[in-house]
Amino acid sequence: MGEEHSRTLRRASGISLAVLAGINLLNYLDRYVVSAVLPQLKSGPLRLDDFELGTLMSGFLIVYMLAAPLFGRIGDRGSRTRPIAIGVFLWSLATGLSGLARSYLQLLGARAAVGIGEAAYGTIAPSLLADHFSLRTRGRAFALFNMAIPVGAALGYIVGGLVAAHYGWRAAFYVAGVPGLVLAVWVWRLPDPPRGAQDAQTPAAVSAAPAGSWQVYARLLRSRAYLLTVLGYAAYTFALGGMAFWMPTFLERVRGVAAVSATAGFGEIVVVTGFLGTFIGGWLGDYCLKYSAQAYLWLSGAVTVLAVPATYLALASGTPWVFYGALAAAQLLLFMSTGPINTVIVNLVSPVERACAVALSVFVIHALGDVISPSIIGGISDASSLGTAVMIVPLAVAVCALLWLLAAHADARAQRATNALSMT
Repeated sequence: MGEEHSRTLRRASGISLAVLAGINLLNYLDRYVVSAVLPQLKSGPLRLDDFELGTLMSGFLIVYMLAAPLFGRIGDRGSRTRPIAIGVFLWSLATGLSGLARSYLQLLGARAAVGIGEAAYGTIAPSLLADHFSLRTRGRAFALFNMAIPVGAALGYIVGGLVAAHYGWRAAFYVAGVPGLVLAVWVWRLPDPPRGAQDAQTPAAVSAAPAGSWQVYARLLRSRAYLLTVLGYAAYTFALGGMAFWMPTFLERVRGVAAVSATAGFGEIVVVTGFLGTFIGGWLGDYCLKYSAQAYLWLSGAVTVLAVPATYLALASGTPWVFYGALAAAQLLLFMSTGPINTVIVNLVSPVERACAVALSVFVIHALGDVISPSIIGGISDASSLGTAVMIVPLAVAVCALLWLLAAHADARAQRATNALSMT
């Protein structure tokens, strides 16, 4: 009976992981389909300039990050599957409406509305997923969950570019929006396990504030390890978000690559390196956990240090084999930290405040990251050139690496202090 119950739980966890990963894939397909249609939005009837193009991503992310704290409270107080399902339905509907826009403001409004739906999913799903998997397998589960990010982003470039080339940019938004309506119904029926079901009930796992309370956010900001981790994630998001948004246009405008080849080629690099990098990072993080409780942070900091010169070469070199090779290496190294860092964020806090921890992370990483990076790069590009503007990206990668290494050191010190107190 016990073995049959265990198999049932494992099956439910596997299905939940598959559904949540599928939604994550659509999440990023929807975000980056915009990047694939930038040339048509610039040269077509809307005639948007580079700054306006950058604000399409920024507008979505501003709403996304502002809505995140509210959904964080909701996710720690009641049902988690129903807010996710409603959010997925709303963002899919808003994506379809993006294709009906007849002006810049209408398109900006539709993209901003997508942020409300994605905030419900983005803040609550990691909390739900964490309660399906134990500490020793959670890193790999989060790696599989986050492997959908590069695949979805790549599909956004590839599908968006191909559909736009054959049927126009409006059709690309229609294609991106429909699948989410189906998954919204499916996620409604997923099991919602008790919070902390897979965690040892230790004193450190007890929340210092009521579940879903606004006090949780203030307490999280006083945690040095959590704050440094999230600030590093913000620098990471600044770099990766800015590069992801502008890279197809950079390849076309600065490197002379044809528009369809630029979106498809970059999409292929993202999907391969993202898939491999996220898988390798998740596996290595779980493996190294036996040697250090801060393995996820040390690993993320180390691979991001290695990504700094690769990112610089990818943007500075004019030789095709050099910049394509460096771009692939940079993407591989950067994606290796995706699973570990998201696992760190839920592991550093109590099970009853994980949605709030993710929500605060979402707010910070976007406010200081990819909300501003597309617009900043676009503004610098308008003032000088796109080739000059993107050179801010390697600097952000270096800042990210430093902050994650400091976070690992801070968490190690905090754990030593906790152990010393428990022995007295």
